[in-house]
Amino acid sequence: MSKQERSGHIGILTSGGDTPGLNAAIRGLGKKAASKACNMQVIGFKDGFRGLMENRSVRMDNSMLSGILTLGGTILGTSRDKPHKMPMGGKLVDMTDVIVENYHKNHLDALVCLGGGGTLKNAYRLSKHGCNIITLPKTIDNDIVGTDVTFGFDTAMGIAVDAIDRLHSTASSHHRIIIVEIMGHKVGWLALGAGMAGGADAILIPEIPYTIEKLADSILQRVSLGKRFSIVAVAEGAITVQGSNKIRAIEKKLDAADGDERSKLKKQLSALDKEYRGSTMVMARDLEKITGLETRVTILGHLQRGGTPSALDRLLATRLGTAAIDYIKDEQFGIMVAVDGEGTRAVPMEEVAGKINYVPPDHSWVTTARNLATSFGD
Repeated sequence: MSKQERSGHIGILTSGGDTPGLNAAIRGLGKKAASKACNMQVIGFKDGFRGLMENRSVRMDNSMLSGILTLGGTILGTSRDKPHKMPMGGKLVDMTDVIVENYHKNHLDALVCLGGGGTLKNAYRLSKHGCNIITLPKTIDNDIVGTDVTFGFDTAMGIAVDAIDRLHSTASSHHRIIIVEIMGHKVGWLALGAGMAGGADAILIPEIPYTIEKLADSILQRVSLGKRFSIVAVAEGAITVQGSNKIRAIEKKLDAADGDERSKLKKQLSALDKEYRGSTMVMARDLEKITGLETRVTILGHLQRGGTPSALDRLLATRLGTAAIDYIKDEQFGIMVAVDGEGTRAVPMEEVAGKINYVPPDHSWVTTARNLATSFGD
């Protein structure tokens, strides 16, 4: 019997933050696997890698897959637990061997992991322990390299745009500065896309450090032109020039350090991140003081993860889920199924694990926003 004809057992799990489109991907993979052409059984592991470690699973039959296309979140549940750093009795324990053992106990021919950057790194570690792993790129942050886009991004961006649209009316009515904090971790794709589509007057992203003075100047310039309000879209990881310079200085030292010195520098880097990123409330206070304009902050937070996935994300996730079965049939493992135009391609996990897809400062979206006189505070 050829590898295309034989039956198989496929494991699937969702890990990291929940993302719109996860259920669409699960459904696409499960339905294709169960087809006569594939004849594969799919086993879902609950709550990410923890469920695999505890061997908590469910058979993904048609009844499980029915009606989930439009649902947000993930029917399998998720967690951020890492195989090599699993919380156990108040300690972090390496449970990789247990996970590998359960992989074989379930007679898996492959394990498909749906997740973002952290999941990709964990999946790559498991692949080096002899497991056949495939990953699908999901994250609202759109920060995974090697793929045109990640599923979940379009839905989250649409939610942020809707929020900005709604805030325009109150900003105009009260002659206010409205700051909208948008998720995205340490990259600015969400804030940039939503800011542009929502007509924000200023957009602050981590890749372009800002100064509060230049941001204030751009808003006062609008006032001088008779503008009644300003909308500022801020990525949660946005950072000032001062903070960026301090972090870069530590990062340069980190590259050449090892042992205790490296550990010490990592702690310093973490402290600087906490001090200079996610300081939207402080920025709002300073902006109000400089401009004399009433300033209000709206932090969207996990609203951006919730709700029904957009049509685009449903299509994208379904495409990736079904494509994963093709790669399994061809016995291509240790890969991420990447979006490549209207198709997909297999990208070795070792080429993308641990890397981040930052917004290039000269990206067409940035250039377009600047052409519209949108301020980046630089």
